[in-house]
Amino acid sequence: MKKNLFLIAICLFSFFHGYGKVNAAQSSEYLYDYIFFENSLMKGFHFYSKTEYTSPSWVKSARQHLPINTDVAFSPGNSLELTYNSFLSGDWYSEIQYCPVRGNDFFRVPDILSFQLYSETDLNETALPQIAIRYKNNTYTKQIKLTDYIKAGKEKTWHKVSIPLKDLGVENINDSNIKTLAAIAFYPGERDGKQYTLYIDDMELLPVNLPKVSVLKTPELKQAKAYERHIDIVWTPQQDEHVKYYRIYRSLDGTNYTPVAVRRPWLNRFADFVGKTGCKAWYKVTAVDYALNESAASQVVSATTSPMTDEQLLDMVQEASFRYYWEGTEPESGLARENIPGRKNMIATGASGFGIMATIAAVERGYITREEAVERFVRITSFLEKADKFHGAVAHFIDGTTGKTEPFFGQRDNGADLVETSFLFQGLLAAHQYFNQETTQEKQIRKSIDTLWKNIEWNWFKRYKDSPFLYWHWSPDQEWIINHRLIGWNETMITYLLAIMGPKHGVSPEMYYTGWASPSEYAQEYRIDWGKVTDGSMYTNGNTYFGEKLKVGVSNGGPLFFVHYSYMGLNPHQFTDRYVNYFENNRKIALINYRYCVENQGNYVGYGEDCWGLTASDFTWNYQAQEPMPHRDNGTIAPTGALASFPYTPEESMRALKNYYRNFGEFLWGEYGFRDACNLTVNWCSPLFMGLNQAPVTVMIENYRSGLIWNLFMSHPDVKKGIEKIEVLK
Repeated sequence: MKKNLFLIAICLFSFFHGYGKVNAAQSSEYLYDYIFFENSLMKGFHFYSKTEYTSPSWVKSARQHLPINTDVAFSPGNSLELTYNSFLSGDWYSEIQYCPVRGNDFFRVPDILSFQLYSETDLNETALPQIAIRYKNNTYTKQIKLTDYIKAGKEKTWHKVSIPLKDLGVENINDSNIKTLAAIAFYPGERDGKQYTLYIDDMELLPVNLPKVSVLKTPELKQAKAYERHIDIVWTPQQDEHVKYYRIYRSLDGTNYTPVAVRRPWLNRFADFVGKTGCKAWYKVTAVDYALNESAASQVVSATTSPMTDEQLLDMVQEASFRYYWEGTEPESGLARENIPGRKNMIATGASGFGIMATIAAVERGYITREEAVERFVRITSFLEKADKFHGAVAHFIDGTTGKTEPFFGQRDNGADLVETSFLFQGLLAAHQYFNQETTQEKQIRKSIDTLWKNIEWNWFKRYKDSPFLYWHWSPDQEWIINHRLIGWNETMITYLLAIMGPKHGVSPEMYYTGWASPSEYAQEYRIDWGKVTDGSMYTNGNTYFGEKLKVGVSNGGPLFFVHYSYMGLNPHQFTDRYVNYFENNRKIALINYRYCVENQGNYVGYGEDCWGLTASDFTWNYQAQEPMPHRDNGTIAPTGALASFPYTPEESMRALKNYYRNFGEFLWGEYGFRDACNLTVNWCSPLFMGLNQAPVTVMIENYRSGLIWNLFMSHPDVKKGIEKIEVLK
């Protein structure tokens, strides 16, 4: 995953220059439906919409967006409200936009625009809006009359609308061009001056011939487990392409059931945030196919929420975040997907390293057994032995079914990624120390990790014999085309440390100071370029921010993943270079971030003592890194920022955890813990769980509670030797 600005640029380049073309390995990828609207995580208004009008015509608007209605819904729990007056003079316009979801790249080939329409009054056909599709370049298809595709009918009834795309002039849609279809646009129909209210739900592009079945299997509910404010229910997944979604029903009296949510087939669990303690709820689940046939309901399960202590809350958050790397993994490799929902087969190597550490913590916390973990690690190490490697290093993304490199960020990034390799091996070295029993399987795990570790040619990534720097990427057919030198301060300290620790092909310890902590003119220009300030351009800083003197760091410390990713295995308490002890330095960076959010210079909604932590995360249209600087802050909070900072700021992090769960849980809490990010100022919440952001929550909370992962990693013989080599140079 790209975490510094350079890799963000690569990612954006890839998105806008046609990555994601289907190849043979991708032919088995999950085919998504192209959904404009199904449900909104946030109440109030839908971020991915737009409204505008000129009087006397009018369309109901909430901050120039369509309102969300929670009382009327076809697929629970909400719909979009379109209320309008159309006069002969004036005008109105509204659109429902496609939300780009990272890794949702392969789609069912569509033939129709499909949605559900509900009217508060008898449908007046002529007053229904006209409709068109807006392209990404802000041109439009032809407008057509909605009245031609729906018959007048009773009020307060859902009407299925199906519009052939060819009627709009849209043809030959496929994976390479479908994302040019940016929004569904609505315009006035008959201008009779009367007010009409419509509700819109389940707006998507679908094939005309959808899979149908005569009998849907009844889901099997496995359990209901209650926590403080939510209840998890789990059902046995069905391997059935005919299932469109599961519909979840809830009862608060054991008799009367109401549909409360749907979940697409890649999830077989639902986190129902009921919002209070002492709430008993009963659940049942059905399967629904594309013809909207519904299976018989499952058996009923129930549970009751109850108060939780701080320790229980930590357990809850750790386990849910870990679940991403257990239930949500790519099954052949056992390794972590980039994000969920996202590509089904593609694993992210750095996120997988983080997930490895989270899995070790899960064993010690009793979420899984050691035997279960051993089976998983045998699968992981066996896969990695066979997967593509480049001078011992691995690619950023790998197809989990084949072991082949997946150039997700474009064809230039089709080989080794040294940073992601270091994230992976930070986890593997900790696992090497954890699986220390003399069983056949645990010995096999250690042997595989040893072989993989010793074969990394760290010195190859110097590029030149006398190079002071390591280089981030190498391509087997384009070699050093990306040409990116690794220079701190950022998330890549662990890369230099592991390169120095390498037992067979390591680099000299002097490279820590000539490369990572380089004061050279090139390194200074590099830091100034991405920091946009001169503070910290020499690697050392020395300035005071929000009452904290920062000895090392660009700008005022940068996004918080800088103090998380390299220190999940590496214990910053035990690493001091000639400039600073890194626990103390990291703690100051976390406090600067916290105090910046408390001060809230940008007046963003939510920021304060219990809502803070600027880091890299998903955002409305792309992935971004937020920092405690006005020019790098747009109001987006990622829960991993504060929660992975527990070792540095335990009191401040606990306040954030309680606020995110108790007050924001309705939209922010989900099946794998907290969703990636939210922005309360623009009423947006990410639909994603991210591979690089879930595990730091589990691992760093564990390091705060027990020091487990720190102790394991630091006990590895090569780690000890490498640290000693650097300390000699102080």
